[in-house]
Amino acid sequence: MTQHNSPEADIRVLRAGPLALLQDSGRFGMRHLGVTQGGPADIYSWAWANHLTGNPWGTANLEVTFGGLKLIAVRDLEIAITGADLGATIEHKPVALWQRTRWKAGDTLTFAAPVSGLRAYLAVCGGFAAEPVLGSVACVTREELGGFEGNGAKLATGDELSVNRSGSGQQLANAPTEAPKNVLPDFSQPAVLDLLPGAQIASFTGRSLFDAFNTWWQVDDRADRMGVRLIGPRLNCKINTLISEGISLGSIQVPPDGQPIVLLNDRQTIGGYPRLGTLSPLSASRLAQCLPREPVRLIARGSDAVLKEHRRFRAVFHSESV
Repeated sequence: MTQHNSPEADIRVLRAGPLALLQDSGRFGMRHLGVTQGGPADIYSWAWANHLTGNPWGTANLEVTFGGLKLIAVRDLEIAITGADLGATIEHKPVALWQRTRWKAGDTLTFAAPVSGLRAYLAVCGGFAAEPVLGSVACVTREELGGFEGNGAKLATGDELSVNRSGSGQQLANAPTEAPKNVLPDFSQPAVLDLLPGAQIASFTGRSLFDAFNTWWQVDDRADRMGVRLIGPRLNCKINTLISEGISLGSIQVPPDGQPIVLLNDRQTIGGYPRLGTLSPLSASRLAQCLPREPVRLIARGSDAVLKEHRRFRAVFHSESV
């Protein structure tokens, strides 16, 4: 849990910024209770941050949205920052992204504002310490679950954070010091997103299907960890009513206004709008890095190709990914 005025604290929050959340891999097996999964909006960047600091799959790190966060280290720490370029600096010197860095005691780490991308991930060797709620520390503010205090609270100025210290030396010995250049995402380029066609796709009009896959959609201002609305041509579906059904990560619902909504980690667990399909997990991660007004394109893909790509991603982390 977040500790205030504790001698065991390893990091202090000097300025909280708009949104910094503790995220492990997510909360699973609870959707029958109406509890969503949470977890990192960009699982790709989250996984690499942990990998670079020697943390096994599932270790909690910080998801920093928009920037504005300022932290001070109480002791020397080994860290990695991946994902968006939020202008991170240590003592006013730029921090190299996608590689391990020493954060010395007494130095301040500051995230400024987005240069490219939207969400950065800060991992610390050993992982952040917090008590699980329903099997996970994933922070979902809407459901008031997880995080450092267990109640879904985002970081606040004055919070003091602890890091797990066991086994850190061995973890670092087996971890890469930086990510290969061929795995680095380029958030400055328009996002092309893989979509697996859904059960109701045949109920959309032919013109709507043409528009769906031949349009550069625009990310709306109405975007958060629950979902991202896309702006473009109106999509029309022949289905007027639909019994609510389970909603998976990346599902693309089309409400009556015809503007698709891509559902992300903090989504509701069921929904009754027809679905165009579902983004692959890696494409959902890419969308989570898009700023408002950025263009995105949908590309229909088969499940075999998407599964092969996802397995290749998970294989990077070897036995940690099972």
